[in-house]
Amino acid sequence: MGRQVIWAGVMMLAVMAVGCGSSSSPTPAAASPQEKQGQPTEIALWPAGLAIARPELTGPEEHGQGKNPVAGRPLNWIKNVERPTMMLYRAKGRNTGAALMVFPGGGYQALAIDLEGSEICDWATARGITCVVLKYRVPQTWWHTQECHCQRMPQPFLPLQDAQRAIGLLRQRAASLGIDPHKIGVVGFSAGGHLVTAVANAAGRSYKPVDAADALSARPDFAMPLYPGHLWYGEEGGEGVTLYPFNTIAADGPPTFMVQAEDDPVDDVRHSIAYFLALREKKVPVEIHIYARGGHAFGVRRTAEPITHWTDLAEKWLHTIGIL
Repeated sequence: MGRQVIWAGVMMLAVMAVGCGSSSSPTPAAASPQEKQGQPTEIALWPAGLAIARPELTGPEEHGQGKNPVAGRPLNWIKNVERPTMMLYRAKGRNTGAALMVFPGGGYQALAIDLEGSEICDWATARGITCVVLKYRVPQTWWHTQECHCQRMPQPFLPLQDAQRAIGLLRQRAASLGIDPHKIGVVGFSAGGHLVTAVANAAGRSYKPVDAADALSARPDFAMPLYPGHLWYGEEGGEGVTLYPFNTIAADGPPTFMVQAEDDPVDDVRHSIAYFLALREKKVPVEIHIYARGGHAFGVRRTAEPITHWTDLAEKWLHTIGIL
């Protein structure tokens, strides 16, 4: 991920996104047994008998807690994900027909499954948005210190394959899930924020099609990368806002909403700024909010810092682009 760079001052950039069309939402199917018990429904991404590439596993799938609390509470993580799934949370109250897929962060080494996963769905479902947490394959190596001290996108990029597959499945099942197939967006944090940018700009499927779900578009209708990494090509204390060459920008990318703290000690704020400028160059609608303080990995947990109210801005933005 990024390295610590602290700039003086406060930066605020904003380019408002333009609206997009909306349509009435289909009626969802009856709740599953898990949902009736207050639990989300877990959906496998790939057919059980299909061989898929394995991440760089160090053991069996592992669950644990982080050592450093966020907003006074621990965070839960998952490591060594070999068979990816998505956890479906139904919209509460009035169903808007919108869907939000969440990509947890964790440096592409693990997944912060509650702080940057299920807790986002608590926020989304309360606003009538169907929410899905993607448990994508990890780990994969990005930094290469033996060959060179450089960063490379792994090939194949397994999290991107999982994200594209999941979006296709959502579109295929939209009617039964009460989802408008033209209102499916993605939000991600840290490495998950980078995954948002990858799936929003991919030219096509990054894997051989498996079934009818893969014939549908894998590009989201809106994108929300928060404090992303793996974007800005620079050294600590360096100049410029250039993107790594592996980050391509599509001229027809979806409206984008971004948030980051200027004092982020993990991913330099120039990751967001570089991406913002690249989208602006392509005339992709983008709105960015940069706060003086907030650090890294704040999710939706409320603190005294103004940045923790970013969800209020996001909700207003979703209205401006016609999703809500």
